[in-house]
Amino acid sequence: MTEFAERGSRNTGELGRTTIADGVVAKIAFLAAGEVEGVHALGSGLSRSMGALRERVPGGGTTTHGVKVEVGEKQAAVDLDIVVEYGEVIPEVGRAVRENVIASVERMTGLEVVEVNIAVSDVRLPEEEEAERVR
Repeated sequence: MTEFAERGSRNTGELGRTTIADGVVAKIAFLAAGEVEGVHALGSGLSRSMGALRERVPGGGTTTHGVKVEVGEKQAAVDLDIVVEYGEVIPEVGRAVRENVIASVERMTGLEVVEVNIAVSDVRLPEEEEAERVR
């Protein structure tokens, strides 16, 4: 075996450790949940308002309102607070959100997602959207 092959076969997992912050998992879950059709927003009305305010402040960064995570060494748990579009079948939206969050977090982090709890805090009505456009 050549010297290169011996170095290439080394187990690089023993050379250091990778840790993933809770905020990283929260961002992944936030974006994955928002990708699902039928999800209007994440967070309650108050948390969405605070998040919008934080985004306007320089250095406020990306908010993950409506997402709470617990991250261990090998596993993660996610709690989501979502607003669903009127007319959507809520259990189906919940299932799609759960599947997309689990797939995204596990693929990007290697962590096992042990649970994704979803609380539907509101339903977005069509007339609410029209009222916002008039303002």
